[in-house]
Amino acid sequence: MTKRAAIIGGGVIGGGWAARFLLNGWDVRVFDPDPEADRKVGEVLTNARGALPMLYDCALPAEGKLSFHGSIAEAAEGADWIQESVSERLDLKHKVFAEIQAAAPGVPIGSSTSGFKPSELQEGAADPSTIMVTHPFNPVYLLPLIEVVPSEATSPEMVEAAKAVLTEVGLYPLHVRKEIDAHIADRFLEAVWREALWLVKDGIATTEEIDNAIRYGFGLRWGQMGLFETYRVAGGEAGMRHFMAQFGPALSWPWTKLMDVPEFTPELVDLIADQSDAQSGHLTIRELERKRDRNLIAMMRALKQQGTASGKLVGQHQRTLMRPPQDARPMITQDRMVPVDWTDMNGHMNEGRYGQVFSDAAEGVMAFVGADEAYVSERQLSYFTVETTIKYLAETRAGEEIIVESRVTEGGGKKLRCFHEMKRKSDGEVMATCDQLMLHVSLETRRTCAPPEDVADKVAALAALHAEE
Repeated sequence: MTKRAAIIGGGVIGGGWAARFLLNGWDVRVFDPDPEADRKVGEVLTNARGALPMLYDCALPAEGKLSFHGSIAEAAEGADWIQESVSERLDLKHKVFAEIQAAAPGVPIGSSTSGFKPSELQEGAADPSTIMVTHPFNPVYLLPLIEVVPSEATSPEMVEAAKAVLTEVGLYPLHVRKEIDAHIADRFLEAVWREALWLVKDGIATTEEIDNAIRYGFGLRWGQMGLFETYRVAGGEAGMRHFMAQFGPALSWPWTKLMDVPEFTPELVDLIADQSDAQSGHLTIRELERKRDRNLIAMMRALKQQGTASGKLVGQHQRTLMRPPQDARPMITQDRMVPVDWTDMNGHMNEGRYGQVFSDAAEGVMAFVGADEAYVSERQLSYFTVETTIKYLAETRAGEEIIVESRVTEGGGKKLRCFHEMKRKSDGEVMATCDQLMLHVSLETRRTCAPPEDVADKVAALAALHAEE
């Protein structure tokens, strides 16, 4: 049964929430009084459709149904999850929560607020137990962190239900155990922001130089190790204790102005705005968003390959999305989007990635006949590729959805030969083919050997099935 999310407020954050749920198979009902809401959400969704599927090596669920509604009550009808993303005005949020709870009592409500604590949101609510903060980071459809902040009045069952929903759509719910202004992550951002304002105001650095200091240095470290693990490494073999002993005295030095804030004079605003225009004004906001998304995809896919940080989370979510090939003529062994990091200087998929696609397709066939990861690790047996012939028939560009249809053309003795066709999903055009010969191998002797009877029988049966075409 399709689940349903109600999104109250369809701005940049609300649109990102809508995209995250939609692309994970949920139906989404949106309320926003802005007459441009349909267009704005649609533009965010267009970016998300071209971005989120690139993180995964399999297809996302079939997209849910998006609809816009004229009232909060109508949008909230039948919802399993309600996300509030209206303007940061407490009186407005109280009014919205009252309308939501009148229309959908007992349904968990998450607020995207970065500035209010959950106890403040719950003031005057008919049922405070269903309300909590679920603070995301932009773009919501790519960045996985969600700060889940309950108050003492929030039901623990509601919190656990919220964490389950967020995990299901590929997010990381960080359970903030105590209420605090600005939660956790924004407190770090505020500290860096304050220091950056002083550096610009005092003429020490421009906006671009500050951004370069982050993206060419510690930003890369933070993106995969965070703060404390980074400093633990900086402590060398002696670890964190040595780091703190060595650099602790610096905390008393006048390095920062964190307890002071420069006055937002018109002159300071003009200075920062003019530098920002010089830095990025040649790009439209949509171009900047696409640049941001593709950079994030490439970084998160690299982290996924290493099984760490946000990439580890993507890999875990991917395993819940992957579906094994079915016993069919032919078998669908790949169903995915071509990611941006697979392209070359010509803008299309490079030769090595075709080999990866067909290798992944072959692993699908192997898993179907029982030669899966457990077969390799426990029985110390596998199939090794000894020969491939790949033909490149059409350009394959980043963002295209592809499938691979595989047939077993030889399946006797030690041999397993497959013929793969990679097709564009939208029109079925064959973009490349691969004839692949594999031999069964013992990982103990590293020599060919006959497969055990259970695998051999499945290979032979699949070859017979595909021979009937």
